[in-house]
Amino acid sequence: MAEKKLLIVDYDVKSLDFLSNLFAPHKIKIIKATDGQEAYEKYRAEKPDLILLEAMLPKLHGFDLTQKIHNETKGSIPIVIVTGLYKGPQYRNEALRSFGASEYFEKPYNKDDLFNAVMNLLHDEIDIDADLPDPETVINILSQMTKKTAAPEKQT
Repeated sequence: MAEKKLLIVDYDVKSLDFLSNLFAPHKIKIIKATDGQEAYEKYRAEKPDLILLEAMLPKLHGFDLTQKIHNETKGSIPIVIVTGLYKGPQYRNEALRSFGASEYFEKPYNKDDLFNAVMNLLHDEIDIDADLPDPETVINILSQMTKKTAAPEKQT
């Protein structure tokens, strides 16, 4: 599996570190930013596979940043918004429908739910590392299945 890039944006250094530590052990390159403008510049330079951001950001608001990146990429880069300020279904709906966010979490959030949502969105891009049988084994299995479904033997 190729290493994925995750851009994490939060003005709060403790939150930024917590989120970074949550994903770092999973073959994910973590890129950090503490404001919306820095995040936009890092998005342009690094081309992350997913962006996880706080809605309330200095210099460029998280909703504006989400909409800008969503429009530029035509939605090809998932963006997950986490917020402690914008609570309620109206904000969630606006973020998902109008700004192009892929997921929306309110603080305090369940870290397992957030982790699973991010990993599922990244998984859409990940090459599957499954142990597949070699082609010869597949051919043998198909041959055996074909023989079993062939015309029935005549009874005498």
